[in-house]
Amino acid sequence: MAQQQYRSEKDSMGEMQVPAEAYYGAQTGRAVENFPISDLRFGRRFIAAMGLIKWAAAQINTELKLIDESKKSLIQQAAQEVIDGKLDDQFVIDIFQTGSGTSTNMNTNEVIASRANEIATGKRGGKSPIHPNDHVNMEQSSNDAIPTAMHISAAVAIKETLSPALQYLSDKLQAKADALDGVVKIGRTHLQDATPIRLGQEISGYAHQARLGVDRCQKAIKSLRELPLGGTAVGTGINSHPDFAKHAIAVIAQKTGIDFVEARNHFEAQAAKDGIVEASGQLKTIAVSMTKIANDIRWLASGPRCGIGEISIPATQPGSSIMPSKVNPVMSEMALMVAAQVIGNDATITFAGSGIGSSFELNVMMPVMAYNILQSIELLARAARVFADRTVAGIEANTERCESLVEQSLAMCTSLAPVIGYDQAADIAKESFKTGKTVRQVAQQRKLMSDAELNKVLDARRMTQPQADMVGSGGG
Repeated sequence: MAQQQYRSEKDSMGEMQVPAEAYYGAQTGRAVENFPISDLRFGRRFIAAMGLIKWAAAQINTELKLIDESKKSLIQQAAQEVIDGKLDDQFVIDIFQTGSGTSTNMNTNEVIASRANEIATGKRGGKSPIHPNDHVNMEQSSNDAIPTAMHISAAVAIKETLSPALQYLSDKLQAKADALDGVVKIGRTHLQDATPIRLGQEISGYAHQARLGVDRCQKAIKSLRELPLGGTAVGTGINSHPDFAKHAIAVIAQKTGIDFVEARNHFEAQAAKDGIVEASGQLKTIAVSMTKIANDIRWLASGPRCGIGEISIPATQPGSSIMPSKVNPVMSEMALMVAAQVIGNDATITFAGSGIGSSFELNVMMPVMAYNILQSIELLARAARVFADRTVAGIEANTERCESLVEQSLAMCTSLAPVIGYDQAADIAKESFKTGKTVRQVAQQRKLMSDAELNKVLDARRMTQPQADMVGSGGG
């Protein structure tokens, strides 16, 4: 095995040995040594956002005549490789690092400078002709670049990944609702029998939950529109041209297709991360919606013989190592675990965004906030599509089971109340429960109305929508 080769790089603390093939430099090498905490690293979305910031900064710094065309070209060429994912293996710093993300900002600066220098000279590393601080980081600070990358990466991920996935799930659910709208089943409130509902109506509620998730994605993006870029160290914009942020953000907006704007107040934008907390809250709500959908569907499919069993869902894999032929609702379980993770991520983001993480002029828990919100977006998006394809698309109604449970339900007496009164209808329900007879059978025995009228009143499908002749008492 060939021995690892190293080269010497220098930062303000002195010389540092880094792997010869690495594009990163001394500050990244120090961070790798300082933070051997986990195997968690920034992913594709965040790295691309950092590359985009550096690309846009080079563009505007050239227009402001702060760097020349040749330096701009080198920086942008290297930054584009970062955006495209060609240098992802060079982003090696743990999520659990300096709370401002300075290590990752310098990791980005060093990689872009090193690659730019290799393009110019054939030799990677060093600080000439492109310096990681003086050129790549010009008019920026970690304190405004990192939170800007947080907003960009999360907004882009929601727009490109989560929102389409939730729309896909909603469409699949609505298609299934339409297909099964003719099936009447028993409703349930308080985990007890309630009046009939069409299976299509029930599933349409799930479809609308997913559709509202799409709306919540737009709200989340809106909360991320204001970018901190331009505030530099503490929000004052020291070492930054007054026009830099506005124009750089315009470039970012054009390239992402998201209407990003400069923060109205840079002190709020850097001292707090309320926008991230708000966006995470929308993701948590989407996760809660997912628990409702996934949990209801697994219960409706429970059995297959000794549960509710009103629907069947696709069998995707064996469910037990000891019980032959057992099949479990594993896709629902997957979705529920994803939701649990997202809710947990939101708790971390909330804590990190509080006064514990946001002290005076800077939040110092940004890396873990960024990691968690991006993970939540990705998990929800993948889970929504997989659940749509592997469960929703294959839902089938067990019509005979649905009809049987409707006929047995004591809640059928509800439609009798407007005709014979609440008390007499309740008495029929009590006798039905006591004797095991159906509400229909008890009512027939009491001869309270003709069979034709009774059949009309106890028509389960009529109970699933408003009827002028079925007005009376209601309740849960």
